[in-house]
This record gives sequence, C-alpha cells and structure tokens, in this order.
Amino acid sequence: MDNGHYFSASPSTELRLKEIPVSLAGRDFLATTAGGVFSPNQVDAGTQVLLANTPAPPPGGNLLDIGCGWGPISLALALLSPHATVWAVDVNERALDLVRANAAKLGLDNVNAVLPDDVPDDLRFMTIWSNPPIRVGKNELHRLLLRWLPRLDPGSDAWLVVQRNLGSDSLHRWLEDALPPAFQVTRAATNKGYRVLRARLHE
Repeated sequence: MDNGHYFSASPSTELRLKEIPVSLAGRDFLATTAGGVFSPNQVDAGTQVLLANTPAPPPGGNLLDIGCGWGPISLALALLSPHATVWAVDVNERALDLVRANAAKLGLDNVNAVLPDDVPDDLRFMTIWSNPPIRVGKNELHRLLLRWLPRLDPGSDAWLVVQRNLGSDSLHRWLEDALPPAFQVTRAATNKGYRVLRARLHE
C-alpha cells in the first residue's frame, strides 16, 4: 500500500501543518491539519452531512468515531457531550496526533485518540459516529464495521455516512445481512449525494 494514503499507519509525505477555519458544534476555530490524512483542506461534505443529520449524542458514556482523520467528528462529539469519553480511532498515527492537537486547542480533555488495538476489548459504546474509509476496499471495510458495530450498548445507535455513488445502498443491504439479528438498519437521511445509515442495536 502506498504510504501516502490517508489509511496508512505512517504517511510518507512530508509533515506540513496547516490551519483551516472550521465550525463544529457551534464553535469556530482554526483546526490543525496536514497532508497524508483524509480531507486536510476542509470538513468534507460527507462529514458535514453526518453532523447535520444525526441527533445529539448521549451526554455520557463512551462514544466512538471510527476512522477519525484529523478529528472533526470526534471533536464535535466531545463538544456536544463534554461529560462523555470520546474514542477517536484511526490507523494513521499522523491523524491521531492532529486529533490530540485539535482537542488541546479546544480545551477538550475527554478525547482519547488511539490506534484500534489500544481500545480496551471490554468497552461498549453509547453511540458510534463514522464517515468510514470506503476506499480501503470492501473486504477491509466490512471487517472494520463488524469489529466495531457489535460493540454498541443495547438500545444504542451507530450513524454512518456513505456517498451514494460509492455504494451506500449495497452497504445498507450488506449490514442488514451481516449484523446480528438484534440490529435494525435504516436510512436516516439523504443529502448532497450522501446517505446517513442508522444501525440500531435493540435491547
């Protein structure tokens, strides 16, 4: 795999930090980003659709962002739920460093930016928000989702944003078949060519 990809553990591109103006959960600030991570120049359209079409997260507990990049979803979760613990998970070490820097900039001490294997195995999540890395390939994406979605607390939801022309409808059907029977998968929103999928684990 080319180490320049944002889903590499250590991007080979030179680290050049940049600041971009963003607005998350009603807070305007300059986020620090860099090449070698997903969407370094702005909050990407899919993440914007997810943030605009997902209900407020639970006020406490453990919340998860799968494939956090430089952190827009994780930071929004942490701002919206200051008493929760947000787990920002990515394989890209550069991305995790940027999440930590941005959380510090916002004064957020409730964000854990970690590699997937650093999340305790017994941890369960009150919600999962993700703009999942579709371009890693179908098999890897499916493995990723089956690793994390079953770790929801009963009665909780995962919210995934997927571009329609990158297979959101086929992913919806696959989730219905692949997840345990206690899950219900629905399309929660459609906007700007994206679908927001809701996977609810019933009690």
